Amino acid sequence: MSLIIDIHALQTIPPSLINRDDTGAPKTAVFGGVPRQRVSSQSWKRAIRRYFENQFDSEQIGDRSKRLPEKIARLLEEQGVEQADAIARTEKLFKAAGIKTEVDKKLKKVDEDTPQHNPYPRTTYLMFLSQQQINRAVEELLARGDDKLTKNEAKAILDTNHSVDMAMFGRMVADDAAYNVDAAVQVAHAIGIHNSTPDFDYFTAVDDLAEEGEETGAGMIGTVQMMSSTLYRYATVNLKGLEENLGSAEVARQAAAQFIEAFIASMPTGKINTFANQTLPELVYVAIRDTRPVSLVNAFETPVLEETRGGYEAGAKDEAKSRRSVAAVRLAQEARDVQEVYGFKPQAAFVLGLGDLAEPFEGFAEKTTLAELTDRVADELKSLAGDS
Repeated sequence: MSLIIDIHALQTIPPSLINRDDTGAPKTAVFGGVPRQRVSSQSWKRAIRRYFENQFDSEQIGDRSKRLPEKIARLLEEQGVEQADAIARTEKLFKAAGIKTEVDKKLKKVDEDTPQHNPYPRTTYLMFLSQQQINRAVEELLARGDDKLTKNEAKAILDTNHSVDMAMFGRMVADDAAYNVDAAVQVAHAIGIHNSTPDFDYFTAVDDLAEEGEETGAGMIGTVQMMSSTLYRYATVNLKGLEENLGSAEVARQAAAQFIEAFIASMPTGKINTFANQTLPELVYVAIRDTRPVSLVNAFETPVLEETRGGYEAGAKDEAKSRRSVAAVRLAQEARDVQEVYGFKPQAAFVLGLGDLAEPFEGFAEKTTLAELTDRVADELKSLAGDS
C-alpha cells in the first residue's frame, strides 16, 4: 500500500516582503478572478531545507552549488594532496560521470600586484550532492590516486546515499538523466485566501551626526513594497517514493515526520529583518491517505473576505479573526465534501489550531499539538505499513 501525507495550513502573514519578483514587488497570482498574494514553492522549500539543517542533523542536508568540484578538491588538499593533483583527480571524477566542468577565467585580486583566476573547476549548472556523496568522492579519490574511473564507478559515488532534501525535492542533472532523482514531496505555491494588492512603505534614514553640522533632512529616502494575507499552504509526501530515494522505510518515516514539522515551523527570510514577519500557522490539517494527493485550495476560490466584511459576521471580535474562522470552516467542509463525494477517506487525520479554529474538524480529525503530531504521524505510518 502506497501512503500519501497531505499537509494543509492557514497562516497569516503581516505586512512583509518574504518573496518578491524581478521588479521587487511581492509575488502575486490571480485565483478565482481576483489578485492574491503568492509565496513560491521554491522560496518555502529553501526555508524547509534550512530548518532541517538547523533543527535536525545537518548531515541530512546536501549542497546545491556549481562549486562542488572545488569543495571536493579542497577536502583532498586537507588530506595532504597537492592543489594541482587534487584538481586533476576531481576533474577526473566528473569527467567519468559525464558531468561538464569549467574553470572561471575571470581575474581576482589577491593583493595589489597579484591578480589571478580561481583555478578550481565548477559545474556548468547547479549540482546537488549529499554530504555522504561528497565524503565518498574524497575517500575514493584518495584511495585511487591516479587510477582511472569508469562511468559506473563514478555513478556509484555520485548517485547513492542521497540526502533527505534531495530525496524530498529531487535532483535534475542536465548532462545525464540517469542521475536524476524523482521528488517524493510536492510543495504548492502558498496563496492568499482573499483579495489583496501590494502597498508601499515610504521610509527615511536619519543621519545621526547631521545635527552637529546644523543640517536638516533625511540621510536617504526610499520605498519598499509589502503585502499582508492569510495564506493557504499545501504540501504532499509520497512515502513510497521517499523510501525508494532513501533506501530505508524507517528513515523515510522519520524524514516524513520531520518534514511536517519543518513545513509548519519554517519561514522564508526575504526582508525579514525589515518586517519581522515571524508568524506560525493558525491551523494545520494533516491527512494520511492510501489514494492520491488532494489539495483543498478550491475551498478558497471565492475570496473569504467577501463573506466577512464588517468583522462580526462569524461572531468574531474583528475582521481578521472572522476571516480565519470562516477559512477554517471552509477548509473542513471541503475536506468532508471530498470524502463524501469521492470516497477518499483518510487512513488517519490530525488537526492543530489556535483558539477554536480546530472545532470545524471535530469528529473528522484527531486534535493534537505540534509536539505530539510528528510522533502520532510516525506511529500511524509504522502501523499502516504493518511494521511491529
